[in-house]
Amino acid sequence: MVEGFLHKTNSKNIKGKTPNNLNIAVGKEMAQDSLNSCVVLREVTKKYGTFRALDNVSFDIKEGEIFGYIGPNGAGKTTTLKILVGLINDFQGEVQIGGYKVPKQKFEAHQLLGYLPQNVAFQEWRTVNHALKTFGKLSGLTDAQVEERIPKILELMSLSEVRHKKISQLSGGMTQKVGLAQALLHDPKLLVMDEPLGGLGPLSRYQLKEIVLKLAKNGTTILFSSHILSDVQDVANRIGILSRGKIKMVGSMNELKSQLSKQKTVEVLLSYVSDKWQKFSSIANVSKVEQPSPGRVLVYLSEDTDEEQVINDIVANIVKLGIRIRRIAMLSPSLDEIYLNYVQKEEKA
Repeated sequence: MVEGFLHKTNSKNIKGKTPNNLNIAVGKEMAQDSLNSCVVLREVTKKYGTFRALDNVSFDIKEGEIFGYIGPNGAGKTTTLKILVGLINDFQGEVQIGGYKVPKQKFEAHQLLGYLPQNVAFQEWRTVNHALKTFGKLSGLTDAQVEERIPKILELMSLSEVRHKKISQLSGGMTQKVGLAQALLHDPKLLVMDEPLGGLGPLSRYQLKEIVLKLAKNGTTILFSSHILSDVQDVANRIGILSRGKIKMVGSMNELKSQLSKQKTVEVLLSYVSDKWQKFSSIANVSKVEQPSPGRVLVYLSEDTDEEQVINDIVANIVKLGIRIRRIAMLSPSLDEIYLNYVQKEEKA
């Protein structure tokens, strides 16, 4: 039943067109690089008096992509999502969902959209089944469609056993899952989530991430904001970094890493304490070697170095010197480091 639900999600075409016809239709209105985009923002600005909550924000989200949206509190993430879901209509710039312009074609655009707000609010006296029926009808589903989809979406969310329990009887993680269930009930092409993993325990976060990955695999486009950077790194195909209302960088993890100016460093973990590591400094294209803690050696490489060749030379020296190691690897900046790099630059500006 779950796979049938997901397959149906994947089969929906924006504006009811085939993908080729969609590209032709949207191509009349949009630039070439946006043809396969489910979401397009172009120079979006939102002002509150003289304060710019968003300042010329532009990015695309491709169909079937998971887009992580990160930034400090007050950066403008929630404002962006509220514009997309129609809670804010007074803004400058261009926004499109599935080729429909927002807010001009808001009704058509929002037929494609499911929304999970930061704070899920249900009337706690309702049962899960009652709540989903209500939201299903508000989404425009017929009674027959609601009855067909509730069991399928509850199975997807692993909530079948609590279908007839009251919201007040559910844990925080289960309530969040019910919120996601209502967002998915009408089979949206685009799922927008504001801090969906905030306040959840490790197990609930893991389960929701698995559901997100499964939905994207089967064609759902997903935009979610989060302050839990490790979770963003786990699931997002691309990441947008927002600070003070401005987009600082958009790209995959590899693209973000490549933009971060950081010296290439090889980490060598020794099996026992030894001074033989000091001889690594004689290896070609090694600029410096240091041991920040017992058994942990950092080998810094010169700029524009073939890192694979240097690692090969280090391994050859390890064998030659008879050093036993537990691990050798290139150090790579984490999303936390990338995020802090861009945000701190903005704070100092």
